[in-house]
Amino acid sequence: GDVLLAEWPVPEAALAARCAALGLEALPLDQEAMTAQPSPLGLAEVIVTPDSPLLGRSVLQAGFRDRYGLVVVGLRQGRQAVPERPLERPLQTGDTLLLVGPWRHLRRSQREGRDFLLLNQPAELEEPAPAAARAPQALLAVAVMVALMVSGLVPHLMAALIGCALMAATRCIDLDSAYRAIHWPSLALIIGMLPFSLALQKTGGIALAAGALVQGLGGAGPHAILACLFALTAVTGLFISNTATAVLMAPVAIAAARELGASPLPFAMIVALASSTAFMTPVSSPVNALVLGPGRYRFADFLRVGTPLALLVMALSVLLVPWLLPLHEAVTAG
Repeated sequence: GDVLLAEWPVPEAALAARCAALGLEALPLDQEAMTAQPSPLGLAEVIVTPDSPLLGRSVLQAGFRDRYGLVVVGLRQGRQAVPERPLERPLQTGDTLLLVGPWRHLRRSQREGRDFLLLNQPAELEEPAPAAARAPQALLAVAVMVALMVSGLVPHLMAALIGCALMAATRCIDLDSAYRAIHWPSLALIIGMLPFSLALQKTGGIALAAGALVQGLGGAGPHAILACLFALTAVTGLFISNTATAVLMAPVAIAAARELGASPLPFAMIVALASSTAFMTPVSSPVNALVLGPGRYRFADFLRVGTPLALLVMALSVLLVPWLLPLHEAVTAG
């Protein structure tokens, strides 16, 4: 049942006889099957550049597989695919080659030379195949990080760095994979929101918002303020990411708690839960944007399903958070 990917420069008519002699069954090259899951082996299209040393030479003459570690499985010249003997056809500027091989070889070919340019490279296929043998080491690193955070022996940042170091030391992840795993737009957005939040604190914007919130709903009780704070945070999360929403709304929640003379813990927890209620739009979370295309969802689908879920989470949060984190615990302790 094993599937082999082989390159045989033989005529199509002789392929069946060659497979029969080796006890193999010829299968069509299925691109969708190869891209169904992350793998170190994938497909990519490349175009031959005007100054490429491959010009005027066939794939066989250029020793393509030995030179690049990649296998050519298709050739298109202009708008027409070359169905017969594509490996023996001299290459021209603008020819498109369909390559199969490890993604690391493709990245190396782009770094070390410009013999061809990579087209339409699926980003998810750059990720290495799941390494099941490293799962115990990865779980151990996560367990150590969580234990350090819960125990309070070291700051949370230090615990996370220790977990990352353990992942690298046990070779669960390499440096390139770690860089690719960082979602740089979200990081830039959070960094941009931090000075914005600080500016609101310095200019009195946070105190103004908290005061308006308390004055408008102070007579209705802290539960109403928690519900309003949850709704305001969730609505803000419709337009920016949930992480940036938490950075922006957390100071407002803490200031509102001070205005009421209550503990800031339930207010901060409400913001954290509301920021995580990223159900209502595709832009609320990178995960939503990730499934938008493959699932063929529409913007209205998120609103139709996410709005009832958000209301349910709000009701449960307003009821349970003050019970788990008492509103006046800090005042009583003082």
